Amino acid sequence: MAYGMQLPVQSQSTIYAEPWEADAGAAELAEIARAADRGGFDYIACCEHVAIPRRLADAMSTVWYDPVATLSFLAGVTERVRLLSHVAIVGLRHPLASAKQYATLDHLSGGRLILGVGAGHVQEEFEALGADFRRRGAVLDETVDALRAALGPDEFPVHKGERYAFEGLGQRPRPAQARVPVWIGGSSAPAVRRAALKGDGWLPQGDPRDRLPAKIETLRRLRAEAGVGAPLTVGAITEPLYVGVPGWEVGRRTVTGAPEAMAESLRAYAAMGVDQIQVRFRSRSCAELLDQIAAFAADVVPQLD
Repeated sequence: MAYGMQLPVQSQSTIYAEPWEADAGAAELAEIARAADRGGFDYIACCEHVAIPRRLADAMSTVWYDPVATLSFLAGVTERVRLLSHVAIVGLRHPLASAKQYATLDHLSGGRLILGVGAGHVQEEFEALGADFRRRGAVLDETVDALRAALGPDEFPVHKGERYAFEGLGQRPRPAQARVPVWIGGSSAPAVRRAALKGDGWLPQGDPRDRLPAKIETLRRLRAEAGVGAPLTVGAITEPLYVGVPGWEVGRRTVTGAPEAMAESLRAYAAMGVDQIQVRFRSRSCAELLDQIAAFAADVVPQLD
């Protein structure tokens, strides 16, 4: 099983942000990204929101770093860890604009991009940008197709769809990867179907363990029925983790304890058919988070296989 992490600091929803993140910034993000790189993490991830309405600001906060800018910055301070947008709300803009940004990121990083996309859920954000909130699912479906073309090998890509059409328009630099992986985010029925039919991977949105097997079975069935034979990277977001015995309250859902016990708990995801897990560590400071990343990589990961 591969393992990656959603970065702290870059998004600070009250659901998961730690208090120390409020005063953190570029220096801490760079340290954490380098620690993940050293620790063999498959990817580091950054989410997207352009603007948060006042009605949601208390819960979501307004701290949401731009994923292209953030991942480009972190590409420059890391060597091998992949760069995941989890998730980019690509329906907010024309696919050629998104393709220009993400192709450049892939080119500059030496082919480390994973493009995670999702439909979005904040209506005011769509309305402010002139995007279609009501039909955002259908827009995303076509946008994925358009991005496949625009991020492919052709300097002059071609796409002819209901909302977007382009040909004879060249874009360079091209991505370094021959095929940029597109992972589809979301756990609703339309999102699962989209992942099955259009994705190289699925990024569930926090499904508890007991719900994952049924979702994975649905993914496999829909993919088989559509005759899609390419591999699908199935993901899962684990419970919060704390390696060792914490001396502070980490929450009842947090998985804690000796590395052997943690590895045994996480191996259950592989038994369900999960290919990659996204982990998050409880911490009271950036230093404690760095220690947790190092302990997980050194003591837990070798026991995951």
